Amino acid sequence: MQTRVITAVVALLIFIPVVIAGGAWIDWLAAILAAIGMSEVFLMKKQILVSVDFVLAVLATLTWTVPDSFFAFLPKNWSKWGVFYAIVMLILTWTVLSKNKTTFDDAAVYVLSSLYIGTGFHYLAALRNSSAAHGLWRILFAFVIIWSTDTFAYLIGRKIGKHKLWPVISPNKTWEGSIGAVICAVILAAVYVNRAPVGGDKTTLIIGSFFLSIVGQMGDLVESAYKRFYGVKDSGKILPGHGGILDRFDSTLFVLPIVALIFGI
Repeated sequence: MQTRVITAVVALLIFIPVVIAGGAWIDWLAAILAAIGMSEVFLMKKQILVSVDFVLAVLATLTWTVPDSFFAFLPKNWSKWGVFYAIVMLILTWTVLSKNKTTFDDAAVYVLSSLYIGTGFHYLAALRNSSAAHGLWRILFAFVIIWSTDTFAYLIGRKIGKHKLWPVISPNKTWEGSIGAVICAVILAAVYVNRAPVGGDKTTLIIGSFFLSIVGQMGDLVESAYKRFYGVKDSGKILPGHGGILDRFDSTLFVLPIVALIFGI
């Protein structure tokens, strides 16, 4: 427990100032977190990081993570979709050049993971930098829902949880904890949007918080599913007592793109 608390304090001392600062700081943080997240996919698959396929997978991930303005140098009819597709072709070509040491199944995992991880972390920075007046409050709106859902799902589930939510994937989660977490998240989101200058329609955001809490829990379950598939307890070990980056941002990667959609980003 002491290790877990120390890690959380140190991580927050780094994370919170960067979120507050925004700009290039959070762009860099998002890119670093995305690269680490992809490295955890490789480690769960028991594949080495010093490899061509890892470099290509990280490049594919960063294509989605970096700000759209990064691609301003491209010809007018090009976009990051074109860059991403070119990297996908290189990944597929590598399955041939590696003589199937990197398989088609491996390539599929890399491409899907790059979309999942890259897009999620892209909106970590994009939401924060979306508006000088509202950006910080928008990203905090997402975190209020994510953190309250995680916290109350645990507390309520531990206190009164009796009916298992999805025991095959995550045996400790309960329906009572899940439903209670959604209710608490909506209440806290309602308080937040009525006090913070988020720059959006309050009714839409409160209704949206209901669905966002559910989406966040699904992100948690998805991560539990692929960890079980790969037979690992945690996605990584970079955060002692907490696991890996994907362990800490499992709900976030699902929630942030939806929050961005609500705000029209």
